[in-house]
Amino acid sequence: MKTELLDVDVSRNAQIVNQFKLILNNHLDDMVAGRIDKMYEIKEIADIIGIHSGHLSKVIKSETGHHACYFYEERILLEAKKLLADTTSPIGVIARMLDYDVSNFTKFFKKFTGTTPSSFRKSLTSGI
Repeated sequence: MKTELLDVDVSRNAQIVNQFKLILNNHLDDMVAGRIDKMYEIKEIADIIGIHSGHLSKVIKSETGHHACYFYEERILLEAKKLLADTTSPIGVIARMLDYDVSNFTKFFKKFTGTTPSSFRKSLTSGI
């Protein structure tokens, strides 16, 4: 009996993580497409799923080994790199698309890549 309950909990936790990732990915797709202009916070995603934000954070950490912010950061960096590859879009526009001001976007990008968005873009065009 206890094993059956554990299996239900594990599968529910996996469902929660999958729902979180799906909502986050769809949300970022909407941001990049310009359909929305504000990043969801964890509480908003938890509300969509129908659970408490603390529970969502706990489940994500226990199931993946990462905090929820890791998945935000990972996806934002992926989009930022794609957007920076298009040199026709100014960095400020890209920052706003991802719900950042230019200064914070630059700090965020450099923290995770070791380079500024401008340097990253130059490295793409110079073939380095």
